[in-house]
Amino acid sequence: MPYQWLPPTPDGQHLHLWPYRSLPRRGQAAFLGATAALIAVPMLSTLGSPVVWFLLPFASIALAALWLALDRSFRDGEIVEDLTLAPGRVTLVRHGPRGRRQAWEANPHWVRVALHPAGGPVPNYLTLQGGPREVELGAFLSAEERIALTDEVRAALSRLR
Repeated sequence: MPYQWLPPTPDGQHLHLWPYRSLPRRGQAAFLGATAALIAVPMLSTLGSPVVWFLLPFASIALAALWLALDRSFRDGEIVEDLTLAPGRVTLVRHGPRGRRQAWEANPHWVRVALHPAGGPVPNYLTLQGGPREVELGAFLSAEERIALTDEVRAALSRLR
């Protein structure tokens, strides 16, 4: 699962969440290399003719566009959420792509974990309610992972109270 309960510290209990990555950086390089090899195979028949100079810029543009798209997708997926359950406060900090940071804090006695099976933007929409607003937790998780996480966060909150 793409989340982990860290060992308890004097600051409280910490939950670290991140999106699942089906293609890591090393896999991205291998995919681009394989794609370049597959593009080069038909171009072998044009070696020694002026046609290769006509095809080469288009092949290079295709590979560059693919690399830029994969890189952008990888950077957009660099989301990390940190939930801290301490005796006096519950804090959720979301570190988004391109350095964007959002924080939420509430008293643990007023925090409720809500799972919305339907009616949310995604199935099994998981939120924390308390304080001045309601925040989403683990938007990048699958529906089954949000169900499992709901029970774990509820249990951690009940131990905290």
